[in-house]
Amino acid sequence: MRAILLAAGVGSRISREVAKPKSLLDIGTGEALIHYTVRMLLRNKISVSIVVGYQKQLFFEALGDLPVTFVENPFYRVSNSIASLWFARDLIGGGEDYLFANADVYLEEEILHKLLAAKEDVTMLADYRRVLEGDYFFHCENGLVKGYGKEMPVNQRTCEYVGAAKVGRGYIETFKRDLLAMVDAEEYQTWWETVLYGHCDQVDIYTMDVAPYFWSEIDYIEDYERIVDFVKGK
Repeated sequence: MRAILLAAGVGSRISREVAKPKSLLDIGTGEALIHYTVRMLLRNKISVSIVVGYQKQLFFEALGDLPVTFVENPFYRVSNSIASLWFARDLIGGGEDYLFANADVYLEEEILHKLLAAKEDVTMLADYRRVLEGDYFFHCENGLVKGYGKEMPVNQRTCEYVGAAKVGRGYIETFKRDLLAMVDAEEYQTWWETVLYGHCDQVDIYTMDVAPYFWSEIDYIEDYERIVDFVKGK
């Protein structure tokens, strides 16, 4: 299995408060978040590639002791994560299962184990405990994504998207084809997950509830502080 982590962005919502990419922040143990994530993936026999851009040299330095592959998105300031994944297109395919994830997401390892055990072609991590507050929401029916959005009305929300998905070998070629088509159509300013959302009416896009485990995606300084508090309390 291969993991591709998206770490090219500036992180504009938190960049005024921290001087480095948010996935390079110390999680309270002297270790950067992305270093923790990569070690966890390698421990589970998953090869790791990382798409970098903003302050890329810091990633090279932070992960120099680990066997990872780097891909660069030089247009990180004028594109979104779909472009980052496009730059990693040559790594996608070949009958493998894939884990795509935003690099600023902290996951307890038990969540990864649950996701790896999923048998479906597409499984997106979601938190069914969170519908009142969050960053991006799903409306699900029988566990399948049927609606999605940042501004979804509360009464339509089923869960919050966590920031990672497993795409199996049975679907990966379709995923890659549509990824390439979207970028060819100059859809640079959207998220990589949009490739999946475009199929939710034709393909079963499953969700997996991360409860009862802890996770946090760093959008604001408070999200980072939640991670540090959790790690120090373990």
